[in-house]
Amino acid sequence: MKQSSLEVLGKENPFDLIGQQWMLITAGNKDSFNTMTASWGGLGYLWNKPVAFIFVRPERYTHDFIESDGKITLSFYPESCRKALQICGTRSGRDCDKAREAGLTPVELDGGAMTFGEARLTLECRKLFKSDMKAEEFLDKELFGKWYGGQGLHSVYVLEIEKVWE
Repeated sequence: MKQSSLEVLGKENPFDLIGQQWMLITAGNKDSFNTMTASWGGLGYLWNKPVAFIFVRPERYTHDFIESDGKITLSFYPESCRKALQICGTRSGRDCDKAREAGLTPVELDGGAMTFGEARLTLECRKLFKSDMKAEEFLDKELFGKWYGGQGLHSVYVLEIEKVWE
């Protein structure tokens, strides 16, 4: 895996990258980390920084790692890894070693953040902001009912993209 520049993101369609190809959100260190599949989030520019924003429910095991670690990676994979991403999205790291079951090779980046050798693109990020969604703040009540009927609300994180790895 080699470090690249932010310009590589200009070649990507963020709607396809996150919404269709999915991504793995990974937090922790080489001794203890967890990953999860996500298809909600975005990329942009905020506070004069390149940023990503992600949504993670507090019930998810990865949420605990995100809360306790300042570094997070968002990694993207070729279609050949779709089954691995399905495993990482349907099994809990509380109950199994998802990376091993998915056949993914953990890789520690220079700053200690974790990704996987099979990733075609990894964004190494630093947490800047967190807010927990609240039911009363939804302006579109139909949207709230569709996505949150009886389920926990997401924590929203804004992450500074510090490095890009290919």
